[in-house]
Amino acid sequence: MAILEIKNVTKQFGGLTALNDVSFQVEEGEIRGLIGPNGAGKSTMFKNIAGFSIPTKGTIVYQGENIEGKKPHAIAEMGIVRTFQETTLFQELSVFENALVGSHIKGRTDVFSAILGLDKQKQKAAADKVRDVLEFMGLSERQNQLASELPLGSQRALALAIALVSEPKVMLMDEPFAGMNAEETNHMMDLTRKVQESGITVVLVEHDMKAVMGLCHYLTVLNFGQVLAHGTPEDVRNNEKVIEAYLGGTK
Repeated sequence: MAILEIKNVTKQFGGLTALNDVSFQVEEGEIRGLIGPNGAGKSTMFKNIAGFSIPTKGTIVYQGENIEGKKPHAIAEMGIVRTFQETTLFQELSVFENALVGSHIKGRTDVFSAILGLDKQKQKAAADKVRDVLEFMGLSERQNQLASELPLGSQRALALAIALVSEPKVMLMDEPFAGMNAEETNHMMDLTRKVQESGITVVLVEHDMKAVMGLCHYLTVLNFGQVLAHGTPEDVRNNEKVIEAYLGGTK
């Protein structure tokens, strides 16, 4: 069953068409890869889904409800949460305090009240949730470290933890493997599978083809703002149009 449907979405910026009549649907519980060359429209698609941009034409349907035009915080409250290409953390707060940021999305507590020790009952509920998520992500032993002290792989894991605290149903992951070495990439792949196996649908924008082919159940390929291909990783790997546009003309 589709949890997210993109229907004939076009996004124009003045004379530039960033997305042109894009349609695809994401099945509940899958890891969907959204791939394509630089400038293909992937990040624009994420912005439209997450509410940071509004389609010029078309509809975006989440769990049967049109969401295009809703504010980002409203879409996040409904269960679609985006992690960003650049890991954005409060560098001078601890891992635990950073994870508390995610608790305000569901109204569990105000993040500053939680950090300052106000509203005890909500604070306890939020803290319990944060501890559970940090354990799930393998960050419990680092919970008192400053975010600035974490290596890149752990910073990305913390960004995922912040999103998970908000209890998303769909996670939009924007280039989570960028800049990572092989060991960090493998660890993040394991964490992404773990997130999906917990019942969260994942939509992944990524250029690391090893990660994409190893993780995704199904791929949507964009090129110049249009859908070039859909298919399994094996289908896409052997698609001549994709090979020409994106994989450099060689298999």
